[in-house]
Amino acid sequence: MQKWYNRPMLAIEEIQQLERKNLGQLTILSGEDIGQYQTAKEALLQQIGFDAADLGFAYFDMSEADYAQVDLDLVSLPFFADEKIVILDYFSDLSTDKKRYLTDDELKQFEDYLTQPNETTRLIVLVPGKLDSKRRLVKLLKRDGLNLEANQLKEADIRHYFKKVLAETGLKMAEEVYEQLLVKSSFDFSEMTKNIAFLKAYKASGQVEAQDIDVAIPKTLQDNVFDLSKLVLSGKTDAAQQLVHDLRLQGEDEIKLIAILLTQFRMFLQVNILKEEGRSESQIVADLSDYLGRKVNPYQVKFALRDSRGLTLSYLKKVVSLLIECDYQIKTGRMDKDYLFDIALLKMSSLR
Repeated sequence: MQKWYNRPMLAIEEIQQLERKNLGQLTILSGEDIGQYQTAKEALLQQIGFDAADLGFAYFDMSEADYAQVDLDLVSLPFFADEKIVILDYFSDLSTDKKRYLTDDELKQFEDYLTQPNETTRLIVLVPGKLDSKRRLVKLLKRDGLNLEANQLKEADIRHYFKKVLAETGLKMAEEVYEQLLVKSSFDFSEMTKNIAFLKAYKASGQVEAQDIDVAIPKTLQDNVFDLSKLVLSGKTDAAQQLVHDLRLQGEDEIKLIAILLTQFRMFLQVNILKEEGRSESQIVADLSDYLGRKVNPYQVKFALRDSRGLTLSYLKKVVSLLIECDYQIKTGRMDKDYLFDIALLKMSSLR
């Protein structure tokens, strides 16, 4: 049974409760997870009804703005309204990114404004990246404003949030299909957002099956390398060589292909060693999590056991050694990397 826990609201969930009429005097949105940050930023601007032509708004790109004009808009009274909203976008001076667009004097001027803000101004500060919490200016912002942070989410938060998103889009899927989508999206906010959009375009509503994910969502490099390993293992060398040729035309490098293959076959080897020792699927997840120092997704283990069915430990050990040797030879420039990679694939097929 799934464990429930008190989960703090995500930045984007807080934003969905905001409106122009209940906007506080100061709102700060920042985020290290750029995909999530961008989604949250777009949602925030939509929630407040941002319109560049509306005189009730003043928008500034802080990477190129004249701060004198910014300061003027902060302190001036609104036109024919009770309040106005000033948006300071791309304010990277406040992040740990080390980018500086404002002078020290201009930053001090902004700090002075924050200590005595205009009561009719609603200020929104948008910072791509992590806020530099050591700065006095950032401490002021956090103390006095609504601080929304779009940072990397825990796996449980990703799972919970996108279940709600799917329900809102009218799409349904079984738990195993949902896990397949999460794994395909690498539990990444931006990838999940993009892939759900692909599914929605393919299937407006109703039940989503595993094959719908395969058809609707473009293949990633990892997907193509997995297909490559299946072709090699089934002895379809011509099809495998054609796929490698296509990947090379797309600019993919052999070192990257080997790295993904090596990760895949190492996982195959690890789960099968533990299986041979009599470990259950859940015990394999726990053992690998301890060994790798990070939580391993149970479905990654389930898929690895399924996909490596029929492969012996002896074969898996030989393939891992082969790929490590190929990687070494390519990186040391022993021979042409195309030739070395092609030979490695042929050996993988012949070893079976």
